[in-house]
Amino acid sequence: MITLDYTGQVALVTGAAKGVGFATAAAFATQGAVVVLADRDANALSDSVDRLRADGRRVLGVTCDVADEVSVASLVRSTVDEFGRLDAAFNNAGIQVPRIDAADEPAESFDRVASVNLRGVWACMKHELGQMRAQGSGAIVNCSSLGGLVGNPGLASYHATKHGVIGLTSSAALDYAARGVRINAVCPGTIDTPMVADMLATGALEKNAMTAAIPMGRLGRPDEIAAAVLWLCSPAASYITGVALPVDGGYVAQ
Repeated sequence: MITLDYTGQVALVTGAAKGVGFATAAAFATQGAVVVLADRDANALSDSVDRLRADGRRVLGVTCDVADEVSVASLVRSTVDEFGRLDAAFNNAGIQVPRIDAADEPAESFDRVASVNLRGVWACMKHELGQMRAQGSGAIVNCSSLGGLVGNPGLASYHATKHGVIGLTSSAALDYAARGVRINAVCPGTIDTPMVADMLATGALEKNAMTAAIPMGRLGRPDEIAAAVLWLCSPAASYITGVALPVDGGYVAQ
């Protein structure tokens, strides 16, 4: 039986200070991996690293802004310098922007969300692949979104970035399919995270309407995304590359 045992492996997670990123970092660590947690929020990152170390996990925290390629290159270099290799990566860091009519959105808003959600994933994948290519092995999961598979009014720029992540994923997966490196994407639906909690608090989302649109009738949990990521990075998914996996309670099946 194939298990999700990551003993002796090195995993990297961006946007790891909280929410889905932290849940995934914790899951990798629980399954035996050495984990590098990256986030631009140094204080939240420090707290999360301390939580995992208190549980006896071997982890490293690296402050990183994925919108800055120099910062990303330094992150991957620090990972390899410290642990000698990179076996799995979850490029999770992302931001949301307020809803706005596409005719009214300023260029600064588009540039901001694209710099993190699309260019940030591109930069992370680029530098992770440099190491994995040298090793001849590795697995990458990029975080797209339900918004990478469907549209939604008022969120054109956000959805454009998440659609773009799927394009990056499928194209790079073809580049590396014969070189021992698999690249996939997850497409989370609405997950019970601090970001969603903030949107509910400000009225950007309405919980009853949101859950009514989900066939399972509830929000997803961060650990449910983590489970999908660990599976995609594991030998259990050894013949899977270039896919965009919805983890959305059945939303896109409607």
